[in-house]
Amino acid sequence: MSAVLCAADDALALPRLSQARTPFTCQIEAMDENGQLRTLAIPVERALTVYVDKRELITLMTLGARPEWLVLGYLRNQGLISSAAQLDSITVDWEVGAAAVKTRSGVEAIEERTAQRVVTTGCGQGSVFGGLMDQVQGLRLAESARISQAQIHSLVETIRLSESTYKSAGSVHACALFSLSTAQPEMLLFIEDVGRHNAVDTIAGWSWLNSQSVAGPLALYTTGRLTSEMVIKAAQMGVPFVISRSGITQMGHQVAQTVGLCAIGRALNRRYLCFSHPQRLLQGG
Repeated sequence: MSAVLCAADDALALPRLSQARTPFTCQIEAMDENGQLRTLAIPVERALTVYVDKRELITLMTLGARPEWLVLGYLRNQGLISSAAQLDSITVDWEVGAAAVKTRSGVEAIEERTAQRVVTTGCGQGSVFGGLMDQVQGLRLAESARISQAQIHSLVETIRLSESTYKSAGSVHACALFSLSTAQPEMLLFIEDVGRHNAVDTIAGWSWLNSQSVAGPLALYTTGRLTSEMVIKAAQMGVPFVISRSGITQMGHQVAQTVGLCAIGRALNRRYLCFSHPQRLLQGG
């Protein structure tokens, strides 16, 4: 599929982004327990190789929901760029499975900064560059943010009712960003991908481009585990609440405690467990 560039807001010097689109699912035949053939939908997993100024950086395995936001969020969360204005454009071409990132003045010491790679626990084999825990240094979330039980229940119910690739085809993770500026949480963005790390990177890219219009505090929902990678990425976005239907890892818990993030897991129906910073919860509200 060819890429078509759309104009960015020149006043904010945002990068130009292509609008590459591709089907999320395909049809296959499978035999059930009775020996009958059934036609069903499965997610389409694609390789997207990212090039920064013609230098190959990494290949991401992705559903391809919003690949330009994914690439932008990935570069941001890796600490390779500190401002979206550093990029001139991101162009995705699914015919060759590539994302071409053009910077305005290069990425300082990119070879040294990408020399060490850590394979994360995310589905689809996520990767981060450099020392994972080094990224925690200096991250501290605002102490005033609060979330009520009613907001948690409403948020989980919104996810349950959302139309999704998971409902039709399964085998994907989802992340969603909510604004808690009102009593009823507002879902700002819902993204699915083959790995939760891709989904949160996509949200990070979108939130960077829309930071002027997003009212906080914010909450991030994920269907996956609360690993250190997920907690760090949420903190990098300034999100003080992460909610999951799954559990938390030891390092995820350690990072959440350090940065002041309220990690809530096992969130299903009206039940949940608060793993860190329970003082952020408003009981009964």
